[in-house]
Amino acid sequence: MNKHLDLSPEVAEALAQGKPVVALESTIISHGMPYPQNVETALAVEDILRQRGVTPATVAVLGGRLKAGLSRDEIAHLGRKGYAVPKASRRDLPALVARGSDGATTVATTMIVAALAGIPVFATGGIGGVHRGAERSMDISADLEELARTPVMVICAGAKSILDLGLTLEYLETRGVPVLGYGTEELPAFYTRSSGFSVDYRVDSPEELAKIYRTQRELGYPGGLLVTNPIPEEYSMDKAVIDAAIAAALEEANALGVRGKQVTPFLLARVKELTGGDSLESNIQLVFHNVRLAAETALALGR
Repeated sequence: MNKHLDLSPEVAEALAQGKPVVALESTIISHGMPYPQNVETALAVEDILRQRGVTPATVAVLGGRLKAGLSRDEIAHLGRKGYAVPKASRRDLPALVARGSDGATTVATTMIVAALAGIPVFATGGIGGVHRGAERSMDISADLEELARTPVMVICAGAKSILDLGLTLEYLETRGVPVLGYGTEELPAFYTRSSGFSVDYRVDSPEELAKIYRTQRELGYPGGLLVTNPIPEEYSMDKAVIDAAIAAALEEANALGVRGKQVTPFLLARVKELTGGDSLESNIQLVFHNVRLAAETALALGR
């Protein structure tokens, strides 16, 4: 095991016994939701997994240690500190670990730690991607590169709808990342069930997801799989409402000069405010939905 990695006793025992484990990110705790909903959601997600016989492995950097599996107190620590915890992507890990700092892991860094620990399935809300206006800013999430290089299955509700979804799909195609739609042929758009863009393949069971992942490993592919799972119908937002909120938030971000790793949390917070909090509830419910699918897929991989 990597000398910088700590497994919680629960995660270590599950992995040693070959039991299913699902990785979870921590940026969604510190940067994705306000306190206390962030902590409540993180703990509820872990309960969903345990109720299905799957061990949760929430990932973070704490005191310079890569952690797979957090205590309730550690999750509460991340939730209370919020934006004061650095957002940790691939480029940040060496400095944070060397300095003994904390860090909330993004999709990319959660994949890195999951792979180091031997955890093949990771559930999140939505991945990063190609930002709107990337032809000028070159703002492309490291999540996409990580999907091309790290052998972890990422289950999400699609790329965040604040992004350029068409260019995100093109980038993933170029890097050879299979994009699968769970029960759908269309790419979900995070808050809404459809983006108007097609996925590579529709998949209709956790068993098929597990089979495709195993086959990818047997073929010697270096990267992972992206599984897009549409938000439940009852929590899907009106596309016109969410598009208008995103457009307004983007205009504000440009006017204020928001750049780099601050763009996504700024836009998500403003969209929440502009939709009267409806987007936060949708965000929470789509995470729950993805975690349930991740649990079934991890169980299928074990079988």
